[in-house]
Amino acid sequence: MITVKKNNPVALITGSANRIGACIARHLHQQNYRVIIHYHSSAETAQKLVDELNQQRASSADAVKANLSEPEEVTQLAERAVKCFGQLDLLVNNASRFFATPMGDVTVAQWENLVNTNLRAPFFLAQALRQELAANNGCIINITDVYGHRPLEHHPVYSMTKAGLIMLTKSLSKEMGPEVRVNGVSPGAIIWPNNDLPGNRKSEILDRTSLERIGEPNDIAETVVFLSKAEYVTGQIIAVDGGRLVHI
Repeated sequence: MITVKKNNPVALITGSANRIGACIARHLHQQNYRVIIHYHSSAETAQKLVDELNQQRASSADAVKANLSEPEEVTQLAERAVKCFGQLDLLVNNASRFFATPMGDVTVAQWENLVNTNLRAPFFLAQALRQELAANNGCIINITDVYGHRPLEHHPVYSMTKAGLIMLTKSLSKEMGPEVRVNGVSPGAIIWPNNDLPGNRKSEILDRTSLERIGEPNDIAETVVFLSKAEYVTGQIIAVDGGRLVHI
């Protein structure tokens, strides 16, 4: 347990060892947040990020491992997150699984993999942390997806989980108010998937995006920072998609 003054807020960012999650953690850290880097299998990368942030400001970052598809580990993550710094002010549900599930070939294991990580874990983390967040007038920010508004072909289960996360955001804003604000950020084409996409598919996506270019992780992180400060905003989903949604 790291002992520091309680005047700096604390954020838990799930799935924050890499990519957009790491960018969100860095941006919040620049806003004087103490940050908890959640990871599942990226221990080395998570520790490097923690070391980087602690070099910038001593005792300002920690890392916690948890498999979000396991209910008991979600509960343990909530408990350990509060113990890291003795408080929690912001939960960013960023962790997500993404892979195709063409209709006719979907297995129960695939369903559970996507639903448990993308939807069940954010709900039960919010529930477990409700009292702590309420005590600090904190907030929750869910990272949704443009495909939660309009489905992606061959990805029905993924699309459903993100649609569910959008409704979860709106529902929790009612359930957890007035003490806790709950909002979402809906990214469009920000980073291509790890398994990449064929060139013609990339061109098709960009042609159907008003700004005709891919976004940057900073675009998402800056919106998270805005929502963390927007004290009269709750129950909202901000699309950060370059105008992708209006073309789908």
